[in-house]
Amino acid sequence: MKIGIVLKLFSFTTGLCMLIIATIFIGQTVFFKKYYENQKVANTKERMVALQKKYEEAKFSNVSNLKQEFYRDATWMTILDDRGRMLYSDDFTLEVQVNKQLNPMKKETQVLHLPLYYFFTIDEIKKDESVKVGNEIRLGGFEKDDTFIPTWVVIGDEGQRSKRNEQLDNKLRRELGNQSQATFLGTIKHVEFPTMSSSYIYANSLFLERIVSFQGAMAMKKPPRMYTESTELVEENVDGEGVRYKFLTQPFKGPEGKTYYMVAMTSLQPVSEAVQMLEGYYIYLIILVLLLTMLLSFYYSKRIARPLLQINKTTQKIARLDFSEMVTVHSKDEIGDLSKNINELSSKLQSYIEKLQDDIEREKQLEETRKEFIASVSHELKTPLSIMKSCVSILKDGVAAHKSDHYFNAMEKEVDKMDMLIVDMLELAKFESGTYKIELEPFYIDEVIEQVCDQLSWEMDKKQLQLDRELDHVQVMSNQNRIEQVLTNFITNAIRYTPERERIIVSIIEENEQVKVCVENKGTHISQSQLDKIWDRFYRVDAARKRSTGGTGLGLAISKKILELHGSSYSVHNTEDGVLFYFYLKKA
Repeated sequence: MKIGIVLKLFSFTTGLCMLIIATIFIGQTVFFKKYYENQKVANTKERMVALQKKYEEAKFSNVSNLKQEFYRDATWMTILDDRGRMLYSDDFTLEVQVNKQLNPMKKETQVLHLPLYYFFTIDEIKKDESVKVGNEIRLGGFEKDDTFIPTWVVIGDEGQRSKRNEQLDNKLRRELGNQSQATFLGTIKHVEFPTMSSSYIYANSLFLERIVSFQGAMAMKKPPRMYTESTELVEENVDGEGVRYKFLTQPFKGPEGKTYYMVAMTSLQPVSEAVQMLEGYYIYLIILVLLLTMLLSFYYSKRIARPLLQINKTTQKIARLDFSEMVTVHSKDEIGDLSKNINELSSKLQSYIEKLQDDIEREKQLEETRKEFIASVSHELKTPLSIMKSCVSILKDGVAAHKSDHYFNAMEKEVDKMDMLIVDMLELAKFESGTYKIELEPFYIDEVIEQVCDQLSWEMDKKQLQLDRELDHVQVMSNQNRIEQVLTNFITNAIRYTPERERIIVSIIEENEQVKVCVENKGTHISQSQLDKIWDRFYRVDAARKRSTGGTGLGLAISKKILELHGSSYSVHNTEDGVLFYFYLKKA
């Protein structure tokens, strides 16, 4: 079963578009999420390295302003010292006057300076009016290597215990034991709040919890991966939905050769929300795109196939040697080039075939010319050869020896006629062959007419004919020798058939870009039935005079061929009292 090109193109285009849509859908819903996470981690690492270089260039001085430069795209970043404490966090601190130590530490403490990020975010503390100077405070934590790690706090009589670090409190209780616990009662002496430019670092509770947990892990010295570069997934439940983050740790050498830590946390929530939206969006998108794809594929297939179908139709005609139809070219692409090539091929084939047909016709014409030439020559030579044969017989028998000169003159005359006949036949055959090319040149036609008339004046004098000339000095573009031959034939023909003491008129008439040359003889007419035949070879108007006139009967036939080779129009018709021959030539 034959499948049309339109159906093939439609099926291929539709399938290709659907494959592209499916690839985009799978890529965005399956691979894009992973790619986005990896790219987000890679970008965060680059920014961590950049912050580290800035910190080193600043010679390990305050980097609060530097950190602000790298906070964007929901990413939090800071630097921890060798004990896991956030550097330069004294802009978000709580100063407590210790009144009582319930579980005393190894060293008595009168005033505690504690970072507030252990217990509150910047947003939480703004809402909690209890965190102000003069309020009582109770807090607890663990002591490790002269470092106090607070894990809970209660402010005011009715304050509730902060549960932010409850998980860390349980871990430290299991690992360090109750002997490391420390509990303080005191009064808030001073509260330091950050400026707007640096408050972002204290806004994310999960980030702050990870930092405190990191410090606790450092105190327990349990997680060895914390001392090396690491990346872990962190999730937070917000309004019943999980929010995902990547928490990155990267150690580096800080002041005095100690190991410091660059930590960052970046949100992965935008891509998760985008993927969830895409999954629902693609249901409608695929339906819409499927409809558009089918419509556009059908239109595209028809548009592409239309010129191909036309090319197929045209080439089928060319195969049948029908070159009448050309392919319409509308585009400038490969199909347009193919259409042009087919049109060019069709034109060349038609030209070559027409040329071949012309050659065949020319060969046929040459063959016909040869046959006619042989037949005509045989016919025309029959009479002079018979005369010559009779004269030879008479001279041989010696019947009329006293008239030998007469018979020799008769034979010489017939030989001259035969020679003239053969020359005219050869010339006519040359013109009819189709291979003869006329070479054109400018010359004055009136001068040629004067020359021809002078050459034929003695023949006119014999018949006492009057020659009238009405000539203008006009230059024409023709072959001078051949036009002279035509004029000679026309005027000679007029002399032969004009009665004695009549007139012959030769005139030139200018008509726009052409010149009309006329030869008119008075005193005789040609019957209407003979006017169209006088251009044929060996045709004579007066058959009885054909031998006496001395003509070969080929003059007008030769003139006809010469004028046709020039592309000139010609004719003959009877006038009021004579016959007019005329032809046209182009002005130079």
